[in-house]
Amino acid sequence: MSKAFDLKKGLRALNDNYDHPYWEEPADRCLSCGNCINVCPTCFCYRTTEESTVDQAVTARTRQWDACQNKDFAAVHGGNFRPERVDRIRQWVYHKINWSIEQYGVSGCVGCGRCVTWCPTAIDITEPVWRLGGKDIGFRA
Repeated sequence: MSKAFDLKKGLRALNDNYDHPYWEEPADRCLSCGNCINVCPTCFCYRTTEESTVDQAVTARTRQWDACQNKDFAAVHGGNFRPERVDRIRQWVYHKINWSIEQYGVSGCVGCGRCVTWCPTAIDITEPVWRLGGKDIGFRA
């Protein structure tokens, strides 16, 4: 991926536009297929499942790969805190570009472009940053 932008300005653009109507655009195109997550070298989301035999003599708790784009990923007892596609696509972008920097000090996006390549509807993870940040972020392709 040869795209670049001023990270501090890009983060400000995201932070200032969490509820911007723009988010409906990529959400309308997203199929929630999880291709972007499956090919991302930094995605690590999983779900925990518990299984047991009928007599409960043997039990197991296992981790299974999961994707934040799956509708049931954010389902918890009593509801789902990301029921709409727009919530899930925004979560993905913020997690990769914004929150991972706050949490770990580094971007969750390494710039490989796999998510863009494998997306059947050509959703680009950098698009929200330059669409919401405009010329101020110094975007170059």
